[in-house]
Amino acid sequence: MTIANYIFDKNFNLTNKVAVITGGASGIGKAIADLYVAKHAKVVILDMKENITEIAHEIHPTDAIGIHCDITNTESISNALKKVISIFSKIDILVNSAGVALLDDAENLSENNWDKTIEVNLTASFKMSQAVGNIMIEQNNGGNIINLASQAALIALDNHVAYSASKAAIVSMTKSLAYEWAQFNIRVNAISPTVVLTELGKKAWAGEVGEQAKQEIPLKRFGYPEEVAAIAVFLACDATGLITGENIVMDGGNTIK
Repeated sequence: MTIANYIFDKNFNLTNKVAVITGGASGIGKAIADLYVAKHAKVVILDMKENITEIAHEIHPTDAIGIHCDITNTESISNALKKVISIFSKIDILVNSAGVALLDDAENLSENNWDKTIEVNLTASFKMSQAVGNIMIEQNNGGNIINLASQAALIALDNHVAYSASKAAIVSMTKSLAYEWAQFNIRVNAISPTVVLTELGKKAWAGEVGEQAKQEIPLKRFGYPEEVAAIAVFLACDATGLITGENIVMDGGNTIK
């Protein structure tokens, strides 16, 4: 096969792709949904928000739908994915964007917050990947799974012990799934951003604490949700079909020091 006859779109479009995005009602997940629709994908956002249908309609009245789903519950996942298949007949892309950040110092972190962090950030991402992965294997047409990790998977951050553990495990899970599912032409990759200026990110890193943190980053700034979305398009499109098992770090150089 040569690049001449390989599917290569220099515009990085996602035409005719069906993408499922967890946590797609806000923040990074919504930015990815917005850009995927702009790149001509059909998008399904899974979220716990009650107004998920309205949010999806705002993203696009016909190319985006919202389904209420608890990604920590296997039955809820199964029901949501059955609905996706009934509407679109297939799934090409899964983005595991939903997550929590329950921060505390290691000596005081509660057992509940540890368990919740691992359940939402890691276990739920595996449940989604396993469920969608099996659908992709049955479809026999390849697929693409993108996991949201973090710079916290690579470096130590104060009060981040549970969060860091969950995101480091996401990177390891990504590599294992990529290796196992390469035989089915299912690519699995991760994205590890620095602080991203979602609404929650803006509040958490406002003022002096944010200014100090930015001084530790070589590029002296935080990221924007749209920048993460751009990487998610890059990884999902056919033009980058040889990339799997990778963790793309977008942290302004914070982890190269």
